[in-house]
Amino acid sequence: MTSNSVASKDKTTTIDLMAHLMRRAGFGADRDELERRVAKGYEATVEELLNPQGNRADREHFLRYHPGFRRAVTSPGMGASVWLYDLMHTERPLEEKMVLFWHQIFATGQSKVDHWHELIAQVDMFRDKGMDSYRDMLVSLAQNPAMIYWLDNCDNHESGVNENWGRELLELFSMGVGNYTEDDVFECSRAFTGWTISTVPPRNYYSRFDWSFEYQEEDHDNGEKTFLGNTGNFNGEDIINIICQQPATAEFVARHLYNFFVADEPPVPAWSVTPPKDPKAIATLAKAFTDSNYDIRSVLRVLFLSDFFQNARFTKIKSPAEVVVGTLRLVGQDILPGPGIGDLSKQAGYMGQELLNPPSVEGWHTGVEWINSGSLMKRINFVADMLGDTSRPGVQRIIDRLKAQGNLGAEELVDNCLELVGPVKTGSATLHQLVEHAAQHGELAWDTDESTKASTARVGELLQLIAAVKEFQYC
Repeated sequence: MTSNSVASKDKTTTIDLMAHLMRRAGFGADRDELERRVAKGYEATVEELLNPQGNRADREHFLRYHPGFRRAVTSPGMGASVWLYDLMHTERPLEEKMVLFWHQIFATGQSKVDHWHELIAQVDMFRDKGMDSYRDMLVSLAQNPAMIYWLDNCDNHESGVNENWGRELLELFSMGVGNYTEDDVFECSRAFTGWTISTVPPRNYYSRFDWSFEYQEEDHDNGEKTFLGNTGNFNGEDIINIICQQPATAEFVARHLYNFFVADEPPVPAWSVTPPKDPKAIATLAKAFTDSNYDIRSVLRVLFLSDFFQNARFTKIKSPAEVVVGTLRLVGQDILPGPGIGDLSKQAGYMGQELLNPPSVEGWHTGVEWINSGSLMKRINFVADMLGDTSRPGVQRIIDRLKAQGNLGAEELVDNCLELVGPVKTGSATLHQLVEHAAQHGELAWDTDESTKASTARVGELLQLIAAVKEFQYC
């Protein structure tokens, strides 16, 4: 079996393998969830992730406590807080991970749109369509008011073509540089004339009005167009159909999926001159994309069952969103969306990934570009603050598991803590330093109230140190 083939059906499911799947196809899982999923088996878990039956986060519950999020105007943090709440509390982790995937590709930002609720509506669209037909999602994206405004298609008229949406559709959303001409950009843009936002009343002093898509036939260019070698009186949906048929599109989507789920690739602008790390893996995913008639769920199934995915452990640097959401899910959060959720929703931004406000239509550069001296400190401090709070339910569950094992020496304590927050695999030098620190106060004991209190504090301190090790930044 090659490294790019689909894994055999009888492959043993281990905690390490399941943890890898849940880090990539979700935002991690605590030990209890990992053990439940191992009992089900790897393939059964993949199918459960692909066809989820659990509940999404309760949007109405959030609204009862934070009604201002609906049209957040004066509180920037609250704009993204409802999505953070979704990420924290969904029982459908892969579905929400795909929302993040598409948001990073179809990057649309509050800096220009200036309507948080329209961005949330786009996020909701990604949730509903993110694992279904790529073709259908491109159509919905082209009709999404936030995207129309973000890329100026509301200024794309028969009498004056605006190429912004047409260019980015080809360059960043489907095919990549080098697979089309400037004439193709112009002809593509002509086909989307008349795809616009319906007229809305002007803002008043206390609220904003919803936007909606409108097709204005009288503003559409009905002339003959030639696009990627095809000629006809094309409208926007015809252009998207042609785009999806291109081998370059299948490869482009496959490389994005590989970069997001398998291993860090260079930034998208380098793809036209930098070959993929694993061309056979890209070819496997591209074939699944084409054979399934652009069905993303089918491609993900091939990806998660492949050896190239299962063997690619700790080959990706966590994005800020993965750091924040994974940590919050690990330590446990009350279903009540408390007053601090607005501040929590800003934390990924402090680390370099402000949700709903990417730096440009190109989105964020991933991999090593997530890390600099400032963002690294923000990552470590955030995770350390959370894991060091021994009152949090997820941290309490870790302590209860340690307590159930009785008194623990330094090596046992470190090994168990690394297992329970990951498992995290450290290098020998890092492991030695952690054990050295844990050994300073002798054996961990739980036989009296005083020793339990001291041991609990020591566990919190050790978890904070683990948050600072290099290996914790990888998934």
